[in-house]
Amino acid sequence: MSGMRMSMGLQARQIQTQKLAPRMIQSMEILQLPLLALQERIEQEMNENPLLEFQEGDTIGETELEAPSNDTRSEDEKELVVDDNSDNSEDFERLQNMIAELPSTFDDSFRRSAGGMQDDADRRHDLMANAQSRPESLNDFLLHQLAEMDIDDRIEKLAERIISVLDARDGGYLRTPLADLLPSNHTEADLVLAEEALAVVQSLEPVGIAARNLSECLLKQLAPDFPHFEEMQTLITSHLEDLAANRLPQIAKKTNYSIELIQTVRDELQGLNPKPGAAFMETHVPNVTPDIVLEQDEDGEYKVRLDDDRVPTLFISEYYRQRLQDPNCSTEEREFIKQKINGAQWLIDSIEQRRSTLTKVAEAIVEHQRKFFDEGPEAIEPLKMQQIADKVGVHVTTVSRAVDDKWMQTPRGILPLRKFFVGGTQTEDGDDVAWATIRIKLQELIDKEDKADPYSDEKLVDELKKAGMTVARRTVTKYRKRMGIQSSRQRKDWSLTQK
Repeated sequence: MSGMRMSMGLQARQIQTQKLAPRMIQSMEILQLPLLALQERIEQEMNENPLLEFQEGDTIGETELEAPSNDTRSEDEKELVVDDNSDNSEDFERLQNMIAELPSTFDDSFRRSAGGMQDDADRRHDLMANAQSRPESLNDFLLHQLAEMDIDDRIEKLAERIISVLDARDGGYLRTPLADLLPSNHTEADLVLAEEALAVVQSLEPVGIAARNLSECLLKQLAPDFPHFEEMQTLITSHLEDLAANRLPQIAKKTNYSIELIQTVRDELQGLNPKPGAAFMETHVPNVTPDIVLEQDEDGEYKVRLDDDRVPTLFISEYYRQRLQDPNCSTEEREFIKQKINGAQWLIDSIEQRRSTLTKVAEAIVEHQRKFFDEGPEAIEPLKMQQIADKVGVHVTTVSRAVDDKWMQTPRGILPLRKFFVGGTQTEDGDDVAWATIRIKLQELIDKEDKADPYSDEKLVDELKKAGMTVARRTVTKYRKRMGIQSSRQRKDWSLTQK
């Protein structure tokens, strides 16, 4: 099993599907990287792969790169995917056919000039200096989601206990038996309740969290609309060990699946995340660098762009392309060049796919949360990652990785993309309203109440209903406590009653 990898299912790249699928699976590693980590990854890859070159004047971080002086880049350089199982003539014929379909360099039309970057430098520095510098922990992220659920208090407390023993360093697995989280004199009914609480935690994001073993973790990530849903279930449930040891013939014998089908399903399984909690391992980020910038044009429309000016435009060396065509090129050198070309093309494809996916996800988020940007935090709309996944046309785990540790510079400050995914309820008219909006309204009601006769929780329910928000009393009580607001008796100002 290879961690942190997932197939993107690209419709635009249906040709050469079998050749490109492994690279698309690996591209999830690139997708999950925030901007600074991406720059470090590119620098590392360029140090290790002599076939990677860059456009003159590009930079990585604050360092300007100097392109080779003999650069005679031609249009043919924009694609070079070498098939290890065919000769060079077919490779380059295939190259010509793929140029239009698979652009491997960045589209410079999205880039900003160096002058424009310099103009924004001070403004961005000031904004980032005021931004939150410590990402949300796994436990806090789960507790935040749990707080937005209207569930039985006993189940909620058990769910909180389960969350407390999850460790991001272990991938977010539940290693503690449920019975050990209960009192020593617990009953069978208590265990049933604990199972219900675990089901609640496992329904949270990231998908696959709080699993008790690898099989359960992967099964939780499956969806019935997967191309090979039943086969994936079978391999996860009964043949993971054989898969890990590459004992495909034994699997074929036991399942009557063809080797080709097993290989296909294995590739799809590699798209699942065996350690869903690992994305929260980082404990400190010195500075927040936004990957995305949101700006308003003259017509008031919001425009999303990636702030990746310091990511160099990569292409494959002209020199090594010519060496591969040279009849005097030795077999050993030819194999070396093929291997490095495949590695270079994978990186180029992965960076471009990261740009495309991140841009589409950000645009979908902005479109859904337009009221938030227009009116402020109280207008945030309920949003689940599955909604964005459906809109963009990717799996929900792709969205989860796309927003991991990514920040967006907006007219309302630099904000983590995860901030825009919130739970909610519905008004009597059937309109969605976010829990965050309810909390803001709740605070507003308490701020304006008569302190001589403050609102009881029942009265707060009535006042919220007048504002079009139907909320249960116990939910009001739960949020009041989480907001640090005392009960009506404790809020009462007795000095006002004596006047």
